[in-house]
Amino acid sequence: MTTKTQTVCRGRPCAFNKEEALGKALELFWRNGYEGTSLSDLTKVMGINKPSLYSAFGNKEQLFLQAIDLYEERPDAFFYPAMEQKTAYLVVQAMLRGAADRMANADHPQGCVIVQGALSCSEASATVKDALVKRRLEGQQALQKRFEQAQQDGDLPQHIDAANLASYIGTVLQGMCVQANNGASTAELYAVADMVLENFPKA
Repeated sequence: MTTKTQTVCRGRPCAFNKEEALGKALELFWRNGYEGTSLSDLTKVMGINKPSLYSAFGNKEQLFLQAIDLYEERPDAFFYPAMEQKTAYLVVQAMLRGAADRMANADHPQGCVIVQGALSCSEASATVKDALVKRRLEGQQALQKRFEQAQQDGDLPQHIDAANLASYIGTVLQGMCVQANNGASTAELYAVADMVLENFPKA
């Protein structure tokens, strides 16, 4: 169901779509980073004034974290859905190819806002940086558990360190994000994915 919030526009009430405004804020944060996005930039692109922004979303930090929630819930999100694949190999294949497809997609900013947001934050934005790092670590831990399940199922060799493998895949994904942000094409990112898959341990 679409959420709508009342705000004030030039002295008279006007309705705005909260989810749509949040989506616009997400794209701005994605393009410019947390610190590179000002409140003036946000109010302009969202079509609201500062009091309305604070009323609907809280401060800039709270708005950013809500935008990250929206980012992770997008229909084309690939990381967590990939874990539903039947084998560890297919999990990693879906993750890496999903990253190649999404991160270099010209329909939205390149790369991953969670990775880029943490890289660009200074000490002044330590709370935001810590929140993004926590999300990445949670993803890595979830992937480790998926690999451990694969070992129990006989799908992944027992001698493989599931934690190290999850860290390795996470590092590759972050590297693909940086490359996409630097202009790498989907085909170039697919080449990276294929190289990882060629050497992925199989039972």
